Amino acid sequence: MADPAGAPGVSAAPRMRPVVVLLGLLALALNLRAALAGYPPLLETVRGELGLSAGAAGLVQAGAVLMMAAGSFAGSAIGARLGRERALGAAVGLVALGSLARGVAALVPLIGGSLLVGFGIGVAGVLLTGVVKEHLASRAGAVTGAYVVAMMAGATVSSAAAVPLAVALGGWSFSLAAWTVPAVLAVVAWTGVARRIPRPQRTVPRPPLPWRGGFARLAACHQAAAALMGFGWLTWLSPYYESQGFSPQRAGLLLAAWSVAQVPAALLAPALAERRRRWMFWSGVALACGVAGTLGALLVPMPPLVGPWPWVVLIGAGSGAGFPLGLAVIAWRTSDGAASTASSGLALGVGYTVAGLGPLLMGLLIDATGGYPAAIAVLLAAAVVQAFAIVRIGDRPAPSGEDRSAP
Repeated sequence: MADPAGAPGVSAAPRMRPVVVLLGLLALALNLRAALAGYPPLLETVRGELGLSAGAAGLVQAGAVLMMAAGSFAGSAIGARLGRERALGAAVGLVALGSLARGVAALVPLIGGSLLVGFGIGVAGVLLTGVVKEHLASRAGAVTGAYVVAMMAGATVSSAAAVPLAVALGGWSFSLAAWTVPAVLAVVAWTGVARRIPRPQRTVPRPPLPWRGGFARLAACHQAAAALMGFGWLTWLSPYYESQGFSPQRAGLLLAAWSVAQVPAALLAPALAERRRRWMFWSGVALACGVAGTLGALLVPMPPLVGPWPWVVLIGAGSGAGFPLGLAVIAWRTSDGAASTASSGLALGVGYTVAGLGPLLMGLLIDATGGYPAAIAVLLAAAVVQAFAIVRIGDRPAPSGEDRSAP
């Protein structure tokens, strides 16, 4: 997204204390995974109360992720029209509204609220990058790591608290609706920052999505596979281990451990790849962790003594590192901020589209086969695609005219 500072038709933004902007962004980021992560630990309960098949239950999460894709494609235009800061607050407001709608224990509000949550998250994810570039450019790397950790922290708390909240509040729908509160509080806090930024007088031209760019398509393949691995396990890790005899509470803790394992991987892997100029190596390490954990969960789901925890940590580390590495290589291999934003928009949009269809396909396979092996095989197929993209992207600079900097 083009930086509007100094651009025609856009008023100059007043200077604000960076810490104020940072705290506001972190408050918003806490809500960009929590509403999604709170659903899978309750999935079996929802299926039982609403009489849903595994495929129908997976459709709820699939719809939310597909709306994240739609929000990713639309986020740049929405930000140009409303102003990035105002649009960012409005996007998290949609997350709050969708969470509130899911407080009604019925299928239609559950699906409709999930769609709103997904669209809001997708729009916000695109706009975060532009806000960081405009107001915190000198600390962009540290701030990006901080808000990624905030998103993961929200997901961890949500997945661990989902079942206890359902018990304490009297139902799964109230547990899902509880995430309205932090989203509203974050929007209120952010509004104080956003209202100090003048609205753009007219839209700023944006580059089109690079559908024909070879590197951009490879990046989209990488992100699609990485997102499918992440969202596939986000949706079905808890139900899978409930089928292995875990209680819903213990299965929710597994999902929380998966989320925790992502944090150090997300912070360290891109930094190591940048420092050593070895993106392909560290991407391969991340993929190997995810594949090892997935194969372990499939072939030996309950190892003696240690249980499934090593598999969950490996899967989490692979997912935590893979997705930010895909975004990092786009930043390193594109010529300027506008090209980076366009390539990122394409990669995120395609990635979330595939990730949205993946949990649905997995649910249909679970229904059709009566078990989980075929569904987990979908994740292993995604790993093959990701490996292909990693090798083709490599560590070398892309052809001149498409990308000019390499990791």
